[in-house]
Amino acid sequence: MVRYARPNSTDGALALLAEGGWKLFAGGTDFYPALGSLPLKHSIIDLNGVAELRGIAETDAHFVIGARTTWTDICRADLPPAFDALKQAAREVGSVQIQNTGTVAGNLCNASPAADGVPALMVLDAEVELRSQGGIRRLPLQDFILGNRRTALAGSELVTAIRVPKASTAGRSIFYKLGTRRYLVISIAMAAVRLEVASDHRIAAAAVAVGACSAVAQRLHELEADLIGLAADADFGSHVRLEHFSSLTPIDDVRGSADYRRAAAREIVVRALAAARAAPAGEAAA
Repeated sequence: MVRYARPNSTDGALALLAEGGWKLFAGGTDFYPALGSLPLKHSIIDLNGVAELRGIAETDAHFVIGARTTWTDICRADLPPAFDALKQAAREVGSVQIQNTGTVAGNLCNASPAADGVPALMVLDAEVELRSQGGIRRLPLQDFILGNRRTALAGSELVTAIRVPKASTAGRSIFYKLGTRRYLVISIAMAAVRLEVASDHRIAAAAVAVGACSAVAQRLHELEADLIGLAADADFGSHVRLEHFSSLTPIDDVRGSADYRRAAAREIVVRALAAARAAPAGEAAA
């Protein structure tokens, strides 16, 4: 028998999950397309009654994004410029209707290689908070998403939040998405960049992530290291090399060849770096 439950607390949802045989439902923007014309086969826990899972809070050390927080909530939130890439990604998630209902945690749990939110959260060193009746564990985002449609989420666990360390919210970030049209499109390639610029106008820290070019979005750590010390107004096109993208494993499909995806990733990273030139403290952004 298929059952439906709408708990009003995280503890209530976890108690049901512990029974086994339940599927979680929040925004529904991935749930219904995956179901297609088939009937429901699993009992459903509707999380929309759990108010504590929605919203953005701030602690001494973290910004905490509740699992049910929508992309529209992200767009409207008062957040530091380091979150600009996440806000830009939020505006690229489907249509306005999808942004109004789709959740940040759902985007991660769906684990699509082309999930718009993942690169922007990666450059913020985000971690995923998982809760079960046995307690809480936290995983770096890159350890949570294991592959195409695969995550480290156990059957008895619920994603309750995405936590961003305040130490990773300096500087400014930019998100670029390449598709066959402007909106309502699956990415050919996407990139997020966060730059911190020191008072001497040189890059003090850099974070670069590329999505839709491998089973899981990737940070480009070698490129990040090579950017340190460059002048903020450097010609990034001469410093960002295809070798920096050698760890990516793009596929050939109807949207583009693997070679095109890798070259496109390089180009949008160069553009994102140029757009993310963060100004030193006390000065206007470039």
